[in-house]
Order: sequence, then C-alpha cells, then structure tokens
Amino acid sequence: MLELRNIHKSFRHTDNTIQVLNGIDVIINPGDSLAVIGSSGVGKSTLLHIMGTLELPTKGTVIFETQDISRMDEAALCRLRNREIGFIFQFHHLLPEFNALENTIMPALIGGIDQNISKKEARDILIEVGLGERLNHRVGELSGGEQQRVAIARALLMKPKLLLADEPTGNLDRMTGEEIMDLLLGIREERGLSMVIATHNQRLAERMSTVMEIVDGHIQ
Repeated sequence: MLELRNIHKSFRHTDNTIQVLNGIDVIINPGDSLAVIGSSGVGKSTLLHIMGTLELPTKGTVIFETQDISRMDEAALCRLRNREIGFIFQFHHLLPEFNALENTIMPALIGGIDQNISKKEARDILIEVGLGERLNHRVGELSGGEQQRVAIARALLMKPKLLLADEPTGNLDRMTGEEIMDLLLGIREERGLSMVIATHNQRLAERMSTVMEIVDGHIQ
C-alpha cells in the first residue's frame, strides 16, 4: 500500500540546515499496524506528514499504491489525501463554530459528496464512536475525549485505506486515553485498515503489530 524509500528530510533554520530523517525505509501493507516511537523532536510527526503527503521528503521516494507522489500535482495529492488517507491529530483541529456532526462531514464537503449521504454516514460513525447523543454539540461543549472521538469519526468518514494518528492520546488523561486506544484498535481490526501511530505511549505502541523507533534520523 505505502512504501517509503531512502527518505531524507531537512529544514532550514536561519543559516543552519537541520537534518531530521536520514535514509528511512518503510513498507506498509494492507492491514498493518505500526507504532513510531522516539524522543520529542526526533521526527515522528515529520515522518507521518510524509506518509500522508502533507510534506514531501528532501530526498527519497514515496509510493502510494504504485503512484509516485512526487509526480503528482497538488490537485491530485489533495484528492489522494481526501479519499485514501485519514488523519487524527493530537490537537484535534476541529472547527469550534461547528458542532460534532458538521465537523465530521467536512471531508465529504471538500470531496464534493452529496450532503444528505454524508450526513447519514457521519451520524452512523458518530454513533459508532459513542457520540450518538452529542451530534449537535459544539466543540466547546465536548470533553477532550469526546473531541478526539469526533476527530476519529472525521478521519473515517471517507472510508480511507490508511489511518495516520499523531499522538492521539497525548492530551488525554490515562483512563480516557485507554478508551481512545481501545476504540482506535477496534476500528482498525473491524475495518481492516492500515494504521500508523506516532506516540510516546508505550502501552499503545506495544498493542501495534510492529514498533519502529527513530534515533538520530534512522530506524533503530
């Protein structure tokens, strides 16, 4: 499904070049679950952004289902992200002026899906993640765990093949984090998704089929 070949990533900061990733090779097959661990600033989020085509590598090749993303224009990349990849972020990135249902259907609106169809599917997914009674509540009326459930529902709406989660339990207390872990892993198994999680949570990492640690820009 996804192959990263000899991935390098560097950033310019004033007059310095900061090298973050140094020759990363990863293959993700359908149904795989991978945890990316490592200390803060080591490049976990950067690697997920490259996997999700949010950033391009400085050097190296990213292949998504036979397509070399470096040969795709921005419009094609946007379509790929919208329809094939679901993103879950530590800070949710929900729109506070909208309610849970409206936040969930955003990818469908961007993708030009009929609103009646997308609203029904969004309701079904919100019920699935335990928010059936909170559909019309705005972001500020939801707890941190509930906000993360909305983010999960939003990521699942377009039925992606790959789910990328960046510190999905990082802002949650332990009990709520465990509930979100159980939810994510249950959804992955039920839907047969490929899933990559960047995390400091060792308990979550150990529940994935593969654990990859990044040390000094390399896979340890």
